[in-house]
This record gives sequence, structure tokens and C-alpha cells, in this order.
Amino acid sequence: MKSIIIIILALLSLKIQAQVNLSFDKRFVECEDKWVAFKMNDDSTYSYGFIYIDAQAGLTYNSEGHFKPKEDGTFEVKKFTDSNIKIRLEPNNVKVAIIPQNMFKDLQIEAIPDWLKHYKTDINTAKRQYKLGYMYNGWNECAKALTYLTKAYEIDPNFKGLIVELSFTYNCLKQYNKAVEILEKEIEKSPKDNYINKEYIYSLVKIENIEKASTQFYSSVKLLKDDSFNAENAFQIMQYYYIQKDKKNFKIWYDELKKWPNENEQIKEFAELMKKELK
Repeated sequence: MKSIIIIILALLSLKIQAQVNLSFDKRFVECEDKWVAFKMNDDSTYSYGFIYIDAQAGLTYNSEGHFKPKEDGTFEVKKFTDSNIKIRLEPNNVKVAIIPQNMFKDLQIEAIPDWLKHYKTDINTAKRQYKLGYMYNGWNECAKALTYLTKAYEIDPNFKGLIVELSFTYNCLKQYNKAVEILEKEIEKSPKDNYINKEYIYSLVKIENIEKASTQFYSSVKLLKDDSFNAENAFQIMQYYYIQKDKKNFKIWYDELKKWPNENEQIKEFAELMKKELK
């Protein structure tokens, strides 16, 4: 009798799982303009809502309510009608399920909520495209970021911050020559921009134009008042010589690195490990 009860409970569990039919395998950043559900709560309900992009806040979750599968194949739905809960989504590894269209009717939702149109008004501006690219870079989705940033560049190549973000994206995708190409033009216009200088030195090192990277470093030390990236820039060049097993030049750049303020513990740790290995 006990074994029969266990079988019945197992079948009931399978029935409920089949009704829900959700795969919790998507990151938030993969769910733009999608209805999503979180994994089952302790009370056997599922929290659900809509993920969209707010131009100011970035990727945002609009919480809609909870639903619970019933034995008859329908859902018990509790919608938040008296509150509007919006949560800014930060990069993390939480996985959610995209709600399939065959569940929309039971959950009393439309594929595209009517309120979403208010967040799509400036979609064809450089500002909007830049912010989307910046957001996707923050989620380490550089390929997707590139599609938005190149659109922004087509609309307004002089949009503030765009070249740095675009070069960061090219570097992330290992398209270093493209990064160098746009940065060389930009550094002529803005020679005192610390971020442009940092990305430029990084890109030059990656294409192994180490002489130019070194020249740019010493030039920036004289020109820029802000020395917050000097240690990081020196580290990039030092690392190149470490890979080449060039002890003499490694020591020159190790000593250069030590001259500058550096709060990055990883740089300190790696520099010491490299020095130890070369010895």
C-alpha cells in the first residue's frame, strides 16, 4: 500500500511539472522584453514578471505576481494589482525560465504589455543605443553590446563616452586592431582623456606594438594630471615582457609599476608571481 502511495505522489508531481513546462536556464540579460518565472518558492508558487530595459536604470524586472499549478491543469494566479514592484537587475548567475506563449492566457498576460511602449520612445537615438551597449558590456555580453554601439556610432560618432565604450567592446571581442584604429583618431582629439589613454595602451600591447605602447605611457605620465591608471598601464606592458621572458625589460616595467598608486590587489599579486617565476 505504501509503495502505491509513493507511485501516485510521483505521478502527481510529474503531472504538475508537465503543466508548468518551464526550463530555468536563462540569465536575466537573455530575457529582454520577455515574461519570465523564477524557480518554485517554498509554498509551491512561482514568482513571475516581465524583464525590459529602462534607459535610466538598465535591465529591470517588473514583478507581476505569483502563480501555482492546480491538479486540474489550470493555474491559481495572484496578480499584484495594488503595487508596482520594479527591481533593477545587476549582473549575476541567477537563472530564470522564459514563460512560453501557451501559458499567457492562463496567466492573464499579453505578449507585450501595454506599458512597455513608454520605455521605447527614444530607441533610435545615440544616447539610447549607447546606454544599451554600456549595459550589455556590464553583463559581459560584448557581441550584443557591439550591435548597439555601432548603431550609436552611425547616428553620432562624437557622442560622449562612445569611443571608449566601443573600443572596450572591440578589446573584449579580441578585435584589437579595430580598437586601435578608432582610439588613434580619438586620442588626437582628446589627448588628456584618461580612459581613452588606458584603452589605447591596452590595445597597443595586445597587437604587440610595444614600442608605441611604451611611448604612449611615458607621454601620458607627463601630460595627464590623473595618475590613477598609471599602475595598470605599466602592468600591461610589464606583462608583455613577462610573456616574452625578457627579464631586463620586465624589471624596468616592474619598477615603473611600483612608482604609482595602486589599490588593485590582483595587479600586486600577479606582479609578484611574475617576478618570482622569472627569477
